[in-house]
Amino acid sequence: MKVRQDAWSHEDDVLLAETVLKHITEGSTQLRAFDEVGDELNRTSAACGFRWNAVVRNRYMKQIAEAKKERKERKRAASFSYYPQMRPMWSPQASIERMNQSLDSEMSLESVIEYLQTVMHTNAQSPTLQRENEKLVKENKELELRNRELERELKKIKQDNSIIEEDYQSLIQIMNRARRMAILEDEESLSTAAFKMDKNGNLEKLAK
Repeated sequence: MKVRQDAWSHEDDVLLAETVLKHITEGSTQLRAFDEVGDELNRTSAACGFRWNAVVRNRYMKQIAEAKKERKERKRAASFSYYPQMRPMWSPQASIERMNQSLDSEMSLESVIEYLQTVMHTNAQSPTLQRENEKLVKENKELELRNRELERELKKIKQDNSIIEEDYQSLIQIMNRARRMAILEDEESLSTAAFKMDKNGNLEKLAK
């Protein structure tokens, strides 16, 4: 099994680029190019593909376009080599190869890997997300019930406060009436009272 942990050198990147460009020009697939470079550098095909898509490919965009153009010209020239009345017979293998080439030109290994990782991550997260959603729904219902209870308690407190306020005002009125009555009684008592002066000159209230 191929296991490499060392970094890619400039020469490794150049070999990878030249091999991929050669396979594109010849109408082969990038996967075959990755296999070839992996055998040459003792690396896995997946590692070569990741290096190509993540780092090297962006440096050779112009060369890739030229290689694809040359591949099309080769195919066009090859098709003209047949006589007009002679057409190549259809075969399943040829159809599969053309499909692979089409997929190879339209989809990169990086995009395929990213898509598969997204699908795996989504599938792995689905049960967790479902449990989290159920937990949030339950908490929301509990909060709604608690909110209703607090609203009822607030309404009762307001009613009790209103009753207390009424009782307080009634008590104030009673105390004011009692105070006025006491003052009137005192004034009446003073107006009807009789006094005499003692030997020291002080006024003394006489009993009735």
